[in-house]
Amino acid sequence: MKIFIDTANVDEIREAASWGILSGVTTNPTLAARENRDYGIVLKEIIEIVDGPISAEVISLDKDGMIAEAKKLAAIHKNIVIKVPITEAGLATTKYLSGQGIKVNMTLVFSVNQAMLAAGAGAAFASPFLGRLDDINEDGMVLLSNMVKVYNNYDIDTQIIAASIRHPQHVTSAALIGVDIATIPFKVLQKMVKHPLTDKGIAQFLADWKKLQSAIGNSAGNTV
Repeated sequence: MKIFIDTANVDEIREAASWGILSGVTTNPTLAARENRDYGIVLKEIIEIVDGPISAEVISLDKDGMIAEAKKLAAIHKNIVIKVPITEAGLATTKYLSGQGIKVNMTLVFSVNQAMLAAGAGAAFASPFLGRLDDINEDGMVLLSNMVKVYNNYDIDTQIIAASIRHPQHVTSAALIGVDIATIPFKVLQKMVKHPLTDKGIAQFLADWKKLQSAIGNSAGNTV
């Protein structure tokens, strides 16, 4: 499973990229607003850091507006993928953009029916939102599992991006289901690195090394 980072914070992207684990980035208007920076400049900086799909979301709700925004975003770089919501206008936009060779990440997917429509319209990626399903007491993993099954049944090329990741268990479950990609907030990536036994092991190694150095020092002193 490929790992994307879900943020518009360039410092977070740069740090995660230094770990050698990033294959792409997803952003949205909410994430961009948190940074209070020019979105185009941020995207150009991200492109310099990560050589992979960079999802940038449109904010228009009508087809013409979506297409106009998408063309401007796609012109920034070949790695830009246009995030479009799963609506009737979004489907029509996706069909048009995919026909023009512009990749689309169809976002806010909450059902298998929506996932099938996204694929049918030509979306390169479909993004089910796990955390938001959890918020209304629905199991997002059931949706992921069903999407994987349906796409596999019909050899659908659309890649599934597990989105709205809230904690490391979301990532583990998505990987076990066989999802193509998980897009993960930086704080969750940091948690994925951690394990109490790792910390305990490092502390033990350091303590043992300190004892060894002390023993060697004492032994050398005794031979003088």
